[in-house]
Amino acid sequence: MNPPIAIVAGAGGELGRAVVVTLIASGYTVVAVDRSEVKLGDLPDGVHREVADASDPTAAKPLIDRIVLEVGAPDVLINTLGAFFPGQAVDTTPDQLQTLLNVNLGAALWLSQAVAPHMSRRRSGAILHVSARPGLDPTDGMAAYSASKAALVHLTRVLDVELRPMGIRVNCIAPQLIDTERNRKGLPEEMLARAVAPEVLAGIIVFLVSDAAAPISGAILPAYG
Repeated sequence: MNPPIAIVAGAGGELGRAVVVTLIASGYTVVAVDRSEVKLGDLPDGVHREVADASDPTAAKPLIDRIVLEVGAPDVLINTLGAFFPGQAVDTTPDQLQTLLNVNLGAALWLSQAVAPHMSRRRSGAILHVSARPGLDPTDGMAAYSASKAALVHLTRVLDVELRPMGIRVNCIAPQLIDTERNRKGLPEEMLARAVAPEVLAGIIVFLVSDAAAPISGAILPAYG
């Protein structure tokens, strides 16, 4: 039997990289997608690399169709893409809002649209998106970010309703804070006390897309540390 195929969007980031490594260790064939060719180059050998901006609504379908032709139909889509701007609602600019919606919401929708036909033909597949705690709990100073991540939470639930009859599971995790180099440099130590390591989140993510989690769909899993 051929190994299952997993697509990881945002694979050049710290969480995406951890997910790629965990998937490889779990026996998956991995296709890593990122807009940065340099970051893709840092991934382990044997990973299929695709340079693309998944937040571009014109890019997702050609990207997935190309992967299907060159590698095979995906069993799993994991979307770790995310963008962040701080700011209160009264200070949010149109450009900030549009960017956050494009990356935090749009990419999830376009990628899900693109993989769904290939998964539905086999009546099997798993999709996992990464939201954040501010998408569930109102947070001061993160108005547009919170709104975009809340929209992703709702999109996950809508996709579950629409795609589960086709055999496709859709779930989401919601970390509070990820222990990344950028966060370590930019945030005070007391805020980082409960930050979750990317490798830990990757383990949760890979479990949720595995057959062991087959009964789970439409879940928004908190990962607050």
